[in-house]
Amino acid sequence: MTDASKTVPDDSFHVFDTTLRDGAQREGINLTVADKLAIARHLDDFGVGFIEGGWPGANPRDTEFFARARAEIDFRHARLVAFGATRKPGVRAADDPQVAALLASEAPVITLVAKSHDRHVELALRTTLDENLEMVRDTVAHLVSQGRRVFVDCEHFFDGYRANPEYAKSVVRAAHEAGADVVILCDTNGGMLPAQVQAVVGTVLADTGARLGIHAQDDTGCAVANTLAAVDAGATHVQCTANGYGERVGNANLFPVVAALELKYGRRVLPPGALAEMTRISHAIAELVNLTPSTHQPYVGLSAFAHKAGLHASAIKVDPDLYQHIDPEQVGNTMRMLVSDMAGRASVELKGKELGVDLGGDRELIGRVVERVKERELAGYTYEAADASFELLLREEVEGRGRRYFRTESWRAIVEGRPSGDQASGEATVKLWVKGERIVATAEGNGGVNALDNALRVALGPFYPQLAKLELVDYKVRTLEGSHGTASTTRVLITTTDGSAEWSTVGVGDNVIAASWQALDDAYAYGLRRAGVEPQE
Repeated sequence: MTDASKTVPDDSFHVFDTTLRDGAQREGINLTVADKLAIARHLDDFGVGFIEGGWPGANPRDTEFFARARAEIDFRHARLVAFGATRKPGVRAADDPQVAALLASEAPVITLVAKSHDRHVELALRTTLDENLEMVRDTVAHLVSQGRRVFVDCEHFFDGYRANPEYAKSVVRAAHEAGADVVILCDTNGGMLPAQVQAVVGTVLADTGARLGIHAQDDTGCAVANTLAAVDAGATHVQCTANGYGERVGNANLFPVVAALELKYGRRVLPPGALAEMTRISHAIAELVNLTPSTHQPYVGLSAFAHKAGLHASAIKVDPDLYQHIDPEQVGNTMRMLVSDMAGRASVELKGKELGVDLGGDRELIGRVVERVKERELAGYTYEAADASFELLLREEVEGRGRRYFRTESWRAIVEGRPSGDQASGEATVKLWVKGERIVATAEGNGGVNALDNALRVALGPFYPQLAKLELVDYKVRTLEGSHGTASTTRVLITTTDGSAEWSTVGVGDNVIAASWQALDDAYAYGLRRAGVEPQE
């Protein structure tokens, strides 16, 4: 592991990531050592200054992580941080095994968590207020004497400040005077609001002279705002997690915080060009923790720069900045036009341009597309999440002919269930006309939809070998509002991949099999178009 401080000369402001420790406490996240190493590499690529890797000595996984990170990762931008607690009451820091484990991790930076709420000292630590101050002084001084850079997290600081401001400030002074580089004020319960944070940070900064940081939980939905409020008050160290992962409702989200600092505050906190990688990094980390990326996350979400209303689209056609606060390319995202029953001519024209279909300003053609979309959405279709189906509809109107690669005579699906509770099996038969030939194919599968998919592949495979590369990767079924019981209208969304890209298609029918057939038809048609196969007349 290299000393990344050689590549980060400006120490005036810190972006400190704690995804691997605090973020990993989110319900549903369970990181392996390999996961943590992969995330650390992404965070280093992004250019954060510090990566808190976990608590060495507290569990074998974190101890292994630090050992492997030293050997396997050549950090270019970040410094690795070990997390731990101040020494125990009545024990010298030099004799505390947990403090020794922090040193054994060989991390160049150590973050200590310290109690700053008087009630927590007395009830949780079961020691005196003076002994707690000595625990902070002794542990910080010992680690500094061993050549480590030390940050101190003042746990429950804001609640402690409300209860006993002088004692809370005395913990900050003790850490600062013992040699801590930064003292972080933690809103551990996440109950603060921005104006309150700004007032407290400003007062503590003036009264203690310590360099201050901020660690905000998101229980009021204000973690990002609270973090920026602390910066406004003079904090020069922000602690965040990727995608806001963390205990309960999460932590301050790294990506909106960094984007605000760079784009709104004009403060350079990342290496040149790193901000444009933000969307990619966000999604890569989401995949590693096995959580679906949030589509509505600021800056990096799929919908962050998506426009649906016709009024917005008309303005964006003139100037995209009229309805966007930044150029999405600055954060590695893209503008998207959504086509729905709210769409106007401008929405359709811009969406066509996005998909590579030139409508040439043809008002009659665009009007036909708009009306067709509105009619189909009234029947239950949705094109917001089914770009491939919309592109096929669009090309059908533009090219003035069908897009079919085959003609359907009939299809049939049978599902066989058993009282034993075993998975239902399916059998499907399709009758198609392909390139002038009548084809009848039958196949089995896990349920009716899978059997129908298999039968379609059997029938079409000899004519279109490109279908062998296609794989269904996601399948969603929804009963539409206003429908009734088992006779309700059903919408199916299918996501398909050819190994290099994914696309989504939609089908609507009186039952799930009929809706699935439509979505499969579009999925295959789009895949064949992507492969360069021309549809039949």
